[in-house]
Amino acid sequence: MNCSIIIRAYNEEKHIARLLEGIKQQTVRDLEIILVDSGSTDSTVAIAASYGAQVVRIPSAEFTFGRSLNLGIQAAKSGLVVFASAHVYPVYPDWLETLLKPFENEQVALSYGKQRGYAGSKFSEHQIFHQWYPDQGKPIQQTAFCNNANAAIRKSLWLRNKYDETLTGLEDLAWAKWAKEQGHAIAYAPEAEIIHVHHETPRGVYNRYRREAMALRRIYPEAHFNFYDFLRLTTTNIFSDLWHAAREGLLLKNILSIFWFRFMQFHGTRIGHRETSLVTPQLRETFYYARERKAKDGTKRAVDPIRYNGE
Repeated sequence: MNCSIIIRAYNEEKHIARLLEGIKQQTVRDLEIILVDSGSTDSTVAIAASYGAQVVRIPSAEFTFGRSLNLGIQAAKSGLVVFASAHVYPVYPDWLETLLKPFENEQVALSYGKQRGYAGSKFSEHQIFHQWYPDQGKPIQQTAFCNNANAAIRKSLWLRNKYDETLTGLEDLAWAKWAKEQGHAIAYAPEAEIIHVHHETPRGVYNRYRREAMALRRIYPEAHFNFYDFLRLTTTNIFSDLWHAAREGLLLKNILSIFWFRFMQFHGTRIGHRETSLVTPQLRETFYYARERKAKDGTKRAVDPIRYNGE
């Protein structure tokens, strides 16, 4: 078996079929799909089962990102485990092939791929995706940065160090940091591209960055984010987004979202840095179940993209 794919989901009936259809069209055929469902009340589980996915259930009251991953990996049969959020979908049919290729180097512990927004993504989120996921690959990355919305790891290393189930987020960063400290490598494979669909309200953006900041303080206790950082980063990122939006002729359409997105991003970051990462029942509901510089990519691939229904 080439890989096991673990999908974490909660009420994702609007998106998960597209991901599963994209997996079905991959050049990698010998794989298993494991859905870790945290109490969906819609048709998420039924859709996944119709594509042959094995379903692992976790009560919503017990959910954390790390715990759901650990349960999924425990059920996985392959030595290479791929993670995909239920609201992403691959762009190319060789997504898995290119995501797994770095493991030919035995030093590599984790590989992650490019993320891009969709037509309805906020302009600022497009900017973040371009900043965090460039077109240039890194066979051996210097930092521990990664993202489990589109990543793969060696199960043999997970057996030595499972994901931290107490973190409010960034469990991927904590694991990658451990892997690098053990002498392993992190690889970035931009050809393994997915589209990441977010429908976040201002409150949702605030909650996401707040819980990630709380986790960051646990992983890197020396990290800080003061009021000056909040003012500086909010201002510079707003002006950068406005400039890029104007250059692309998209300013009027996006001006309001640019202001509220960047404010909530860094306001949440500042508050999160001031709080403990102890997950209370109230925080659990807030963090896990509250749903609510862009440039054209310079790299053109010779691989035809997947054609989804309606496209």
